[in-house]
Amino acid sequence: MRAGLKKAGLPYLLLFPGLGWLLLFFALPLGFMLFESLKAGTPDSGFLFDWSVSNYSDAVSQFDEQFMRSFEFAGLATLISFVIGYPLAYVIAFRGGRWRNALLLAVIVPFFVTYLIRTLSWETILSDDGAVVSTLQTVGILGEEGRLLDTTASVVLGITYNFLPFMILPLYASLERIDPRLLEAGYDLYGRRRDVFMRVTLPLSMPGVVAGTLLTFIPAAGDFINAELLGTPRQSMIGNVIQSRYLEVGDYPTAAALSFILMGTMLAVVLVWARVAGTEALLGTEGEERRA
Repeated sequence: MRAGLKKAGLPYLLLFPGLGWLLLFFALPLGFMLFESLKAGTPDSGFLFDWSVSNYSDAVSQFDEQFMRSFEFAGLATLISFVIGYPLAYVIAFRGGRWRNALLLAVIVPFFVTYLIRTLSWETILSDDGAVVSTLQTVGILGEEGRLLDTTASVVLGITYNFLPFMILPLYASLERIDPRLLEAGYDLYGRRRDVFMRVTLPLSMPGVVAGTLLTFIPAAGDFINAELLGTPRQSMIGNVIQSRYLEVGDYPTAAALSFILMGTMLAVVLVWARVAGTEALLGTEGEERRA
């Protein structure tokens, strides 16, 4: 009996370090931020807790443009990442051969450089006197006074570059797990490569599409470094507002309210995406169920 009780309690004991970590570094700070978001006052006079729920509605009405811009930039970056990432993941999974590991290493190599340095490098690449702008001006894509830096294109490009691996890796993992016998059966049934891709490969890779979309869109919507370094105040995102309110203005209730609104919106996106795509695709179990 005693041995059985010990065995039954072992999983909970193993969970304790992780749960303690989440409680100390996630739940408690989240509760403190919620407490801050309900305060009233000014940075000069100080803030007092008085259940100021109006902070949330005021934050949305005051910074709705930055919210919409964040979702627009994140959506564009996610779409471009998918357009670039799916063919690349497909080639690595089905055509990589002995170069597969080298190609995967090339995908994750940017992670060996800090996020800030990678973004600063794009500031140099897209500068007005750089080779990229000069080339585009030479071929007539940009006018003589045209520029890339400090534009919406540069911000979206920077976000896409920084989060592209988050799209490629789930897509590769999903494509790599596809049973080759299913593709062979697809060619026997449909014959044409396009039909096999649309009816077999793409549906079986949907868990990777769902995971890559979420892993790219969610951090991209909260990003502020790319808009700060590659854009202007006209391209500021909600992350820039939160960073400014916390570190420069000192308006902690508004910053906390904006943070909670952003987290709530991202949670809603995940729930809606799970509803549309299905929980099996969201959890990556759709392929396993089909193979079973």
